[in-house]
Amino acid sequence: MPNLVEIRDVQFGYGDRTILSGLRMDFPRGKVIAVMGGSGSGKTTILRLIGGQIRPQSGSVIVDGQQVQTLDNSGLYAMRRKMGMLFQHGALFTDLDVFDNVAFPMREHTNLPETMIRDLVLLKLQAVGLRNAYALKPAEISGGMARRVALARAIALDPQLIMYDEPFAGLDPISMGVTANLIRKLNDALGSTSILVSHDVHESFAIADYVYFLSQGKIVAQGTPEQMQASEDPYVKQFVHAEADGPVPFHYPGKTLADDLGLNEGRR
Repeated sequence: MPNLVEIRDVQFGYGDRTILSGLRMDFPRGKVIAVMGGSGSGKTTILRLIGGQIRPQSGSVIVDGQQVQTLDNSGLYAMRRKMGMLFQHGALFTDLDVFDNVAFPMREHTNLPETMIRDLVLLKLQAVGLRNAYALKPAEISGGMARRVALARAIALDPQLIMYDEPFAGLDPISMGVTANLIRKLNDALGSTSILVSHDVHESFAIADYVYFLSQGKIVAQGTPEQMQASEDPYVKQFVHAEADGPVPFHYPGKTLADDLGLNEGRR
C-alpha cells in the first residue's frame, strides 16, 4: 500500500456548519505533505480525524490499512502508538523538565528500562540540538527551543506518521528555518510520513513534496510546491502572494453590517 493515510469522500461538520465536504486526500509513505489554507479552512480538523479524536459523518479515514472510525478505544490507542504529534505552540508539560517531556511517551507506551529510556531521550535531544538542555524546564528555554523539544517528543517512538499543527507559528525567522530543516531531515531519517498543517508558504514549500490547498472545507488546488508557485488559480495566487483581494473574503459570511444596524429597513 503506497499511501500510509487515505481520506475518501469525508464529510464533517458541527450542527448546520459544514467544516469539510467531499474531501479526498492521499498521504504517501516517506513523504512530507503540506496542508495549507486560511484560518478556519479545516486544516486542524483533518489531523483530528486522522488521530481518531473525531469521526467523519460520512466517508472514511484509513491509516495503515485500518479505518480509523471503526476502531474501539484499544484499537485507537494501538494506532496512536505509531503516530507522533507536534501541537501548535509545542504543548510541553510545564512541570516536567526537557528530559522527562521527551521520555513521557516512552514511559507511557513501552516497558523499556530507565537506562534504555535515558539513552534514547539523549539521542532524540541530540537530533534536535538540545542534548545539553535536558535538565531545563520549559519556562527556562526560548520558544524556538521549546518547539524543538516538542519535536523530539513527537519522534520519541520512531513513528510511522508525524503530524505537525502550525509548527512555525510564533517563531523568529532563524527558528523557523531550523524547525523546517529538522522536519525534513527527521522525516527522511525515520522513513516516516509527515503531514504539515501550516499557512507559512515559504517554509512549507521549501520542504514539502506535495501541497493541498483548502478553502471552506474543500480542496481547491493541489500539486508540487513548484506547480503551486506557478499556479494561475485565483485562490492559490492570493494565498501564495499574500494578496488582500481575491476569492478569500476578509469578512465572515452572513448579513451585511447595514442589515444588522437596520439601515436597509427604510429602503424596502
